Amino acid sequence: MASLKTSHRWSALAALALCTVVIGLDSTVLSVALPTLARDLGATTADLQWFTTSYLLVLAAALLPAGMLGDRFGRKRLLLIALTIFGAASAACALADTTGQLIAARAVLGLGSAVIMSLIGAVLTVLFDDRERPRALTIWITANALGIPLGPLLGGWLLDNFHWGSVFLINLPIVGLGLIAVAVLVPESHGDRRRRFDLPGILLSTTALVGVTYGIIEAGERGWGDVRASVIIAVGVLALAALVWWQRRAASPLIDLGLFRNRSFAGGTLLATIAGFAFFGLLFALPQLFQAVGGADAFGTGLRLLPVIGGLMVGARIGEKMATRFGPRAVIAAGLTLMAAALFTGAATDAAAGYGVVAAWIGVAGVGLGFTMPTSMNVTISTLDAGRSGVGNALIQAIRQVGSAIGVAVLGMVLNAGYRSALPVGAGEELRDSAAAGAAAAQRLGDDELLGAVRDAFVHGMDLSLIVSGGVAAAGVILALVILPRGARTGQPAAVLAESGV
Repeated sequence: MASLKTSHRWSALAALALCTVVIGLDSTVLSVALPTLARDLGATTADLQWFTTSYLLVLAAALLPAGMLGDRFGRKRLLLIALTIFGAASAACALADTTGQLIAARAVLGLGSAVIMSLIGAVLTVLFDDRERPRALTIWITANALGIPLGPLLGGWLLDNFHWGSVFLINLPIVGLGLIAVAVLVPESHGDRRRRFDLPGILLSTTALVGVTYGIIEAGERGWGDVRASVIIAVGVLALAALVWWQRRAASPLIDLGLFRNRSFAGGTLLATIAGFAFFGLLFALPQLFQAVGGADAFGTGLRLLPVIGGLMVGARIGEKMATRFGPRAVIAAGLTLMAAALFTGAATDAAAGYGVVAAWIGVAGVGLGFTMPTSMNVTISTLDAGRSGVGNALIQAIRQVGSAIGVAVLGMVLNAGYRSALPVGAGEELRDSAAAGAAAAQRLGDDELLGAVRDAFVHGMDLSLIVSGGVAAAGVILALVILPRGARTGQPAAVLAESGV
């Protein structure tokens, strides 16, 4: 343990950060590829949502059992297995010929990501003490964020020069490096090995997540009065209620509900989820704005997303220092305020707005996310001891990913409904499917007036989704001030290192 605490732990963090880059890279590669997938695979707006949502659904559903299995059988062992699964699923995505095949491969990709994300947080909890862990956590979050520019830039160049499947193949060399790094540098660790596998809890949590999110997507496509969508949502809500009931009575529950009695844990998790909700909705809309409306190619779209990552990295660095001086509650509230202001500014965007205006507000949104995400997650992780670090971190990640999945579903629904409502009366199904399909149809017909109408309609839908995102972020400001205790901290007792089992 001594050698690990001095020279090896930061090398171990580098290996974990490399694994995290793979996940961040994959999520943003897909966001840039959405317009291409809509054209080449004939994907509808619902399909585009499911390319993202299928990944997030499985990711969130598998996080909790992944954390429990890591505590029991060893985090390093499961990380190696997860990276192998991730690499195989990436290859399957590249070889997909239909939207159904791609959605299925993305779901398997989510399974690998679930194990990676839940166990990395658990390892960080036991490797670093209260003085060094905030810096380690910021590095981890930043590594995840590096996928934002790397994915669009690498993926954009590949999309412009090769088949779209190549954007998934770039995961393979990184996965190979991650396997070597984890095998050599990351020590084995365990949590509570006596914890039983809560199968009813897993089934209920999966049913609740899939039911609510799928129901929202169906409602966006069919309308909120649709009976099928309403039934699916009702099943999800009932499963959620049954899950809470079962977790209170199970001998070894999947979710430790006692964690939510801690205001720092509950507040930090909720606020990280709110930030993720707004941010994933933003990433869903921006590539389509730049390509379908602005006419940029995929590589140009990647370049146009750089202000987001630049703002995030600056915000994370400044936020870390501000949290030490002013406390995490003030920093989180300030970050969400910046996000809300940026999103509301973006909602005033019209099709004629120049890129300079867009770059300014998405950069500010990135700064706000940099303030909010690392700080809120650090507050939450600070409440966990070593024995609960696996399932505790998995719970944090699961709730955050649920928020992201619902964010894509809800904001995609708002964007889709706004886009369709603003199209000219009598617009055909091809135009109604997506902005990319509508723009392609108008260009094929050589109808500049129709092309302008499609672009205006998309911006109208995007503006509505940004208003919703901004409203959620603004509500988060109030929640940060009300829920988080004044004494919320970002440190962790060093004593947990002695209990880590490393």
